[in-house]
Amino acid sequence: MNAERVIGFLGQLRAQIDAPMILLWDRLNAHRAYRVHDYLAEHPQLTTEFFPPYAPELNPIEYVWGYLKLNPLANLAFFDLEQLTTTARRHVRSLQRKPDLLRSFLRHSPLPLRLR
Repeated sequence: MNAERVIGFLGQLRAQIDAPMILLWDRLNAHRAYRVHDYLAEHPQLTTEFFPPYAPELNPIEYVWGYLKLNPLANLAFFDLEQLTTTARRHVRSLQRKPDLLRSFLRHSPLPLRLR
């Protein structure tokens, strides 16, 4: 992940959601890059807040990765990076069809998020 990919993602997000957004970010270097900061300054409908450092229990995506590692990807052996990447992407995409499971990751986080 780098600043260019973050900016590309934000562009796609803005194209699909025409409303103000608050982005909750971890402290990945790409999220804090000058280019990303400049992009955000040009698009005031995007507001960012950072998770506190060393608080993975607040970040719902950590529960997604934990689920993937302990469930569909558990006990699988990969012989090359391409095979691992393809399999992981397939399982991540399958989560898109499981909104109840995704909501459970949000509910498990102690963040005071409102779910619809």
